[in-house]
Amino acid sequence: MDREIPKSERLKTLRRRWGKVAIGVAVAVAAVVIAGMMMRTGVKRSSINTGKVDKGTLETSVAGTGNVVAAFEQIINSPISSRIVEVYCKEGDTLVEGTPLLRLDLESAENEIKRMAEERQSKVYQSQQATINSHTRLSDLEMQVKVKEMAVNRLAAEAANERRLDSIGSGTGERVQQAEFAWHTGELELEQLRKQLANERRVQEAARNMSRLELSIFDKNYNEKQQTLEDARLKSPRRATLTYINDRIGQQVSQGERVATIADLSHFKISAEIADTYADRVAIGSHVVVKSGSTELTGKVTHVTPLSKNGVINFTVMLDEDDHPRLRSGLKTEVHVLCDIHDSVLRIPTGPYFKGPGSYDLFVVEGDELHRRKVQLGDSNYEFVEVKSGLSEGETVVISDLTDQRSNSTLKLK
Repeated sequence: MDREIPKSERLKTLRRRWGKVAIGVAVAVAAVVIAGMMMRTGVKRSSINTGKVDKGTLETSVAGTGNVVAAFEQIINSPISSRIVEVYCKEGDTLVEGTPLLRLDLESAENEIKRMAEERQSKVYQSQQATINSHTRLSDLEMQVKVKEMAVNRLAAEAANERRLDSIGSGTGERVQQAEFAWHTGELELEQLRKQLANERRVQEAARNMSRLELSIFDKNYNEKQQTLEDARLKSPRRATLTYINDRIGQQVSQGERVATIADLSHFKISAEIADTYADRVAIGSHVVVKSGSTELTGKVTHVTPLSKNGVINFTVMLDEDDHPRLRSGLKTEVHVLCDIHDSVLRIPTGPYFKGPGSYDLFVVEGDELHRRKVQLGDSNYEFVEVKSGLSEGETVVISDLTDQRSNSTLKLK
């Protein structure tokens, strides 16, 4: 015979049944949560770099690239067409002013100098002979003028005497006319001689000036030839290092052909280039920061090429510390040309994420997670980037390049 189950027993059984269901549901939810947490994409803290958003001064700059080159470099060209006879130095030698580099065959140039020296002496003799002839000619004319003056004075006295005789009745009018005619004729002849003498003096002076000019022109050419011959002895013009020399003995070299290059390898400058879109920001006198590894050097732009080539412009930077031990010829550097100064702006450290002003998806650190956020960035320099919107002072942002994670809105920090 069935016995009725007490109500308290039925309630206890029901509670046990619902408890089992609740436990099962809780286990299932926990499993889902744990699985979700395990499946969520994450990054290791050690694999990323972060930076704080702060407020400060931002001196904007534009970036280019550069090469370290010798502050002084001089190409030595052959001043004549000749042949290399001897070589006295080798590349890498340290030179002092006047050090012979190599010897050219100068026989033809020396013979030309000798011929010109003889020609000059001949011109000097010709000039001296012309001067003597000129003096002789002038002396003859001066003597003729003096003789003619004496003759005119005598004719004047005779005319006066004839007039006196005619006044006392001892002479005739015809004789007076003849005497006065002879006197006036003599005066005209004297005047003609005087003009001839003056003209001769001017002619001789012009001839002497022409002779001096011709000799001056010849001397100028002669001195240029001598200087060319001296330059052809090819000596170092200053203390420097020999970086190139044509050491092929017997080789023919043309006039103007490079035979050696010297450089001062104790002082350096930067040969830089930058995209021509920044041409208006690079000017002579602009301040520059040059970076090579952890080394930072300052300098100024001293020369800018006026034309763009292959989308870039070239410029030269003279360094404030051009003998820094880190510098060596051919070293690649970053070049940052400083532009404007902005005060009290939000900024974050620069990094590989930054490609220029514009909109970016950056990850902001919030506890153990990274949350993607739309950020507007502006000007920059080699240290900081201006934040225009999207971040607040004091926040921490990832400055590593996480473009491969841009499809995730949240990342777990591991």
